[in-house]
Amino acid sequence: MSHDSGQPERARPEAEVPMIDIGDWVDGSQATRKAIAASVDDACRQVGFMQIVGHGVDDVVDRLATAIDRFFALPMGLKRETIAPRPSINRGYTPPRSERLSYSLGVVSPDDLFEAFNVGSAVSDFPDLMLDPEIYAENIWPDFDGGADFRRDVEAWFAAAGSVARRMTEIFSVALGLPAERLRQSTDHSIDVLRLNHYDVPDGVVVEEAQMGMGAHTDYGIVTVLWADAVPGLEILLADGSWRSVMPQPGALLINLGDLLARWTNDRWLSTMHRVTPPRDAAGRLTRRRSAAFFHDGDADATISTLAPCRASDGSSSYDDVTVAAHLAQKLGGSRALELNPSAEREASRISTR
Repeated sequence: MSHDSGQPERARPEAEVPMIDIGDWVDGSQATRKAIAASVDDACRQVGFMQIVGHGVDDVVDRLATAIDRFFALPMGLKRETIAPRPSINRGYTPPRSERLSYSLGVVSPDDLFEAFNVGSAVSDFPDLMLDPEIYAENIWPDFDGGADFRRDVEAWFAAAGSVARRMTEIFSVALGLPAERLRQSTDHSIDVLRLNHYDVPDGVVVEEAQMGMGAHTDYGIVTVLWADAVPGLEILLADGSWRSVMPQPGALLINLGDLLARWTNDRWLSTMHRVTPPRDAAGRLTRRRSAAFFHDGDADATISTLAPCRASDGSSSYDDVTVAAHLAQKLGGSRALELNPSAEREASRISTR
């Protein structure tokens, strides 16, 4: 359903996001793989976002969209039964206006409008390892008629998006001139989270001028695999300080880089600042938008240290070493616990008011 908030339409010019076909990565020739890696390297240097085709997971997408609709159509009381007991447990339902993504950068903003449902890697997925049950929390599945189908379809997309993320991590390694398995050495028991997002402002609710569907932020981990409706809203911050719209193309998945990849590469590749403005239709009326973001964040105990090819000539880096767990705790403490993150000045300085 469409709504009118009384706010003017905020149309943005569309960003030039490279389209890359990775379909021949596995069985292609050395020259083909080299060309794919070079295209990815260029996209990572110039934009930090790309659209990929040839990902091999088209057959799961329709079931994903149905699963999103199933969950967010549930009564609020039933959705709220899956809220995690603490913000540090990144699982279950997030009601509208309960997170502020900009806080992960230490930047104050109004409440974000989106609602979400999260699932992720759990302790039970790695029975041979002693993992933190808070970081690798068990999932909180809703109990409703059709819940088994919902879980099946969400788990199918979790597996499919995970395979794409691991493929991209391999391509990243080669693009950096490293062995294909180099970055994946830090992802044997990766903290992976799938977030189903829903943007739908109820009738009669007024959106504040500075209010976002999802506030400006960088993603926290290594790489994000994003499926989204072809509805305006997603915007990325370019090097010139301008915000530009990104519209998913048919059959493509959006790929963007996270903070840990920026640390690994010493900002050769930037973690792209992005946000979601309140989605609007062609007439400027608020409308519904769905997305599913799969975050591939690396092993909790892995130390992220700038890679040798990306260090300065004297061996230095702009970044100190950090464990994945420590970095994610700082970021999630901002967005979910609403505690301004004091350790993100570098990222926050990139936000422009233009």
